[in-house]
Amino acid sequence: MDRLTTDRLMEIMRECAGEGGAVETDRRPEEVEFAALGYDSLAMLETLSRLEREFGVTIDEEEFAGAATPAELTTLVNRVVAGDA
Repeated sequence: MDRLTTDRLMEIMRECAGEGGAVETDRRPEEVEFAALGYDSLAMLETLSRLEREFGVTIDEEEFAGAATPAELTTLVNRVVAGDA
């Protein structure tokens, strides 16, 4: 696997931390903040570790923390995988 999709990211998050919370919004799920989806800092650290192992990269923790939505995190991971970070 050479690119992360938001669908795969959400699978990883469910595997690491469970389903998260139900959210009613008019935004697409990948545009909703992780906190609103029910994922706390521990869930995010588990996700970071899993992404680094799965993609064989090191992701800057500050950049990771700045990714507030699944779409932003997917973009960050793909940028790091491509060597653009």
